[in-house]
Amino acid sequence: MSDTTINTAQEAVKGRSLWDDAKDRLKANRAAVASIIVLTLIALLSVFGPMLSPHEYDTVYRDYTKVPASLSAYPKADQIEPALNKIAKRARMSIDSYSLSEDGVVTAQVSSKRKLDPRNMRRFDRSDLFEQAALENVSADGKSATLKMDVQYMHFFFGTDANGRDMLTRTLIAGRVSLTIGLLATIVAISIGVMYGATSGYVGGRVDLIMMRAVDILYSLPFIFFVIMLVVFFGRNFVLMFIAVGAVEWLDMARIVRGQTLSIKRQEYVQAAEAMGIKNAGIIKRHIIPNTLGPVVVYMTLLVPKVILLESFLSFLGLGVQEPMTSWGVLISEGARNLEGASWLLIFPSIFLTSTLFALNFIGDGLRDALDPKDR
Repeated sequence: MSDTTINTAQEAVKGRSLWDDAKDRLKANRAAVASIIVLTLIALLSVFGPMLSPHEYDTVYRDYTKVPASLSAYPKADQIEPALNKIAKRARMSIDSYSLSEDGVVTAQVSSKRKLDPRNMRRFDRSDLFEQAALENVSADGKSATLKMDVQYMHFFFGTDANGRDMLTRTLIAGRVSLTIGLLATIVAISIGVMYGATSGYVGGRVDLIMMRAVDILYSLPFIFFVIMLVVFFGRNFVLMFIAVGAVEWLDMARIVRGQTLSIKRQEYVQAAEAMGIKNAGIIKRHIIPNTLGPVVVYMTLLVPKVILLESFLSFLGLGVQEPMTSWGVLISEGARNLEGASWLLIFPSIFLTSTLFALNFIGDGLRDALDPKDR
């Protein structure tokens, strides 16, 4: 028999793993694949978007408080004259006439009852609308001159909030915080809950009784009291705090996995592994945990939004994210209070949060179907 024949036979014998089958089933689910793409885009925007934005998330533009979302640049044509008159009044001068060139240069004829002070030009430079203000063609008595300055154009695609901060940058920064909090707490909860529940359910007996009574005791502890204690010990470090939140949220996961384990450990393949002398740790790792991934993934997709909403509640109490840092929950809370006069404050964070929640739900459904042992 030739080497080619042997290699062909070996390739024919090579089978497919259960993970390969699950991956193919997941790819066939269009909703799950589209949701993965959407979630990836949101994550990339949240990570790299603030780096590309011309505005910092905590920069305050006092002249642009609660401006609506717009694709065109600010200031608008009708904003320039009121701003000129307002600043000129503070500088104790009056605007006799002004013109705006196509390249964004304002030329104004100004006058005053006293001599014009060039230092007052700093008032225009401190504005968010103008820059490089200077006096030219000053009259002999120094009471009239030509004022020239550049208009400082800015884009606020998502508008600004009540403090004059760019909503686009703040929404993307909030995405970083919310996704980090959700994933961090979820990973901790899943890791602890799966191992704890699988061990409790498989070992059974007195060990199971003691372990689940410990879960019941932790359930009885007031959550808010627990969080306040964490803030006292760790300070307002939301990373440490939400690691601890995940360490509390694992209780539901432990009960779910324990229930699945009680059913799985009676299956023939588990009994066959026991008959072969495989240790308990190996059975839990190779047979119990992989076959509980369906419910685990579904619960994980529900836990991420739960933690995000929990963070919003804690921030409202002053125990979570603090200004100037923000999150989607905080932005939505602020937007709800300004819904009548500034609806964009609620719309854009809600779109990002809703898209993330829908994507997680569709991904969870797709993974549940792909990992379902009955479909293998």
